[in-house]
Amino acid sequence: MALETMAPNPVWDADAHEETVTVLREHDDVTYTIWGGDWCKDCRSQLPDFGAALEAADVEDDRIEHVAVDRDKQGPGVEAYDIEYIPTIVVERGGDEVARFVESEDVPAAAYLAEQLDS
Repeated sequence: MALETMAPNPVWDADAHEETVTVLREHDDVTYTIWGGDWCKDCRSQLPDFGAALEAADVEDDRIEHVAVDRDKQGPGVEAYDIEYIPTIVVERGGDEVARFVESEDVPAAAYLAEQLDS
């Protein structure tokens, strides 16, 4: 099920985040799995900008998986990926986790993951 909160924020300015978009675009061999809930205020505040960043970076839909969790934070993959907080975004390359964003980070998801991917 697609998360409505992943709908790209129409006012997010890709030009203002050019470095982030460039890094996300360059890493075209990774997948993004996003755990969230449309009912979650952190997801509603953070995921639309992340969706806009992925769109600006031309990340194909088949590399993005949305996982909706319930209010008890239960859903597919929650135990396997040790998901405690939402949103959580796991970035994988060849089945190996290479980066993870958890809702408590003090920078936006796209910037945080771009920094992790670029290091």
